[in-house]
Amino acid sequence: MRWRSFVAVGDSFTEGLDDAYPDGSFRGWADLVAATLAASAGPDFGYANLAIRGRLFDNVVAEQVPAALDMRPDLVSFAAGGNDVLRRSCDPYALVERADQVIRELRATGADVLLFRFANVMARLPGQRILGPRVAVLNQGIGEIAERHDATLVDLYADDVFLNPVLWSPDRLHLSAAGHRRVAARVLTALGVSPEEGWLVVPPHPAPTPWLAARGADLRWLRQYLAPWVRRRLTGRSSGDTVLAKRPLLKPYVDR
Repeated sequence: MRWRSFVAVGDSFTEGLDDAYPDGSFRGWADLVAATLAASAGPDFGYANLAIRGRLFDNVVAEQVPAALDMRPDLVSFAAGGNDVLRRSCDPYALVERADQVIRELRATGADVLLFRFANVMARLPGQRILGPRVAVLNQGIGEIAERHDATLVDLYADDVFLNPVLWSPDRLHLSAAGHRRVAARVLTALGVSPEEGWLVVPPHPAPTPWLAARGADLRWLRQYLAPWVRRRLTGRSSGDTVLAKRPLLKPYVDR
């Protein structure tokens, strides 16, 4: 095993929403990857997960990247910008330019870097005509950055299995437990490590929902998820305002 340490930075995608441990905290793909790498590397394998839900790109860069650099890990995952593209003021070209600088800095330490092209979450959310082009610019830019800096690209957008709603939580934005396992499998495969066989099993699509029932589900989603998100935007709050990193220190991996 070439990696003795792994640090994950980012937002809710990397924190692990909505893949819950029995105690209610979140696991997610990064913990699953760390567990697999630790099983091969031994008990001294170090892991830190600095990701916090709701964080914007600049917050991730200002708060998490310096901490990751100080830890000098062998492997770093960087996934940010998903919260930015949901905002009207987002300039995806500026995000790509800033990401290029960050990845250059991370690679300069000698660390291997994992990057992601986001899965097509917009297929299940409103505003696709506005948000879709932003996601496309960010995804294309991340792919070019990975090639330029010899980073490992995990292309979730090219994986049509993520169009299956079973891989997403009821809020239509975060991955389900099945979704996180598939991401973990894709990450490990990109690293040349064999994942658990079941993590790549494609779950069956749910039966088609009758039109009236589907509209009722849309209304419930608006009340339960979209309306609170809009209220937070209007009041300048974030879902991660009171949340701390779940694994802030580089320590031997211990499952929960």
